[in-house]
Amino acid sequence: MTDSVLSIKDLAVEFRTDIGTTYALQGVSFDVPRGEVTAIVGESGSGKSVTANCIMRLIQPPGRITAGTIEFRPTVTDPFEIVGLDRKDPRLFDLRGGLISMVFQEPMTALSPIHTVGDQVSEAILCHRDVSKEEALREAHDMLVRVGITDTERRMSMYPFEFSGGMRQRVVIAMALVCHPEVLICDEPTTALDVTIQAEVLTLIRDLQAELANSVIFITHDLGVVAQIADNVVVMFGGRVLEIGSVRQVLKDPVHPYTRGLLKAIPGLADPGERLATIQSVIGDVDLTAEVAMVTLADGRQVAMHAEDVADRL
Repeated sequence: MTDSVLSIKDLAVEFRTDIGTTYALQGVSFDVPRGEVTAIVGESGSGKSVTANCIMRLIQPPGRITAGTIEFRPTVTDPFEIVGLDRKDPRLFDLRGGLISMVFQEPMTALSPIHTVGDQVSEAILCHRDVSKEEALREAHDMLVRVGITDTERRMSMYPFEFSGGMRQRVVIAMALVCHPEVLICDEPTTALDVTIQAEVLTLIRDLQAELANSVIFITHDLGVVAQIADNVVVMFGGRVLEIGSVRQVLKDPVHPYTRGLLKAIPGLADPGERLATIQSVIGDVDLTAEVAMVTLADGRQVAMHAEDVADRL
């Protein structure tokens, strides 16, 4: 059995407003293998970021977690369940930024405009470890070097607006990794960057993951990115998980009609002269909103389909 650093079971989240209740997550369950990259993919609104915010316990009113558990098994402390933590529990403070860190989509919203880059990266160390300011600045310097920022001494005294988009994202990655978290959550970290910088940031994340041996949850809607960086894939739609498997299983031989629809919608995979297929044209009359239990196939992957529809794969 694969060693999992996170096990999410039957997670449900709802947002109650004056116009009604939105069920953002419904029965979401999957494991995050230790030391590997797990990609969560799906359309906008499928529940990817809400799932990440649940892991960090960042769901704010009117949203609330209504059911489910998130079992966290760090190597440095005893395992604990995240959803049931009291908001004043010290483990929640250790969790955010210490044991689990997050890289957001837009680096300018994650960085303070009135503090220097060096102060912001070193602050992450000072919040979670008992070290001097000088030691924190030295470690911040070393981490900025590791993420590929040159002329580091000078750049540490600069402000985020003086950096390019790609350099700002490197700073955010340095902040996330400087305390050596066991899990790094990347919430569409390359969406706001141009294509050449995207490739650099993806390579950086993958190289640092291999070097630091941590676990990565990579949230994206870009299956091309998934092919480059992921070991495992979780496909979501409408707050539910539809398919789980290795990156090769899901991208080379998708089982669920929705997964096949996502792949058909990639421009680069269309034959010359062929019109792009829409997801709806691929899934046909399949009701994606219906509750269907996950079925484990013979190759180990899981898919939310009726057993009779995948009988030849059981």
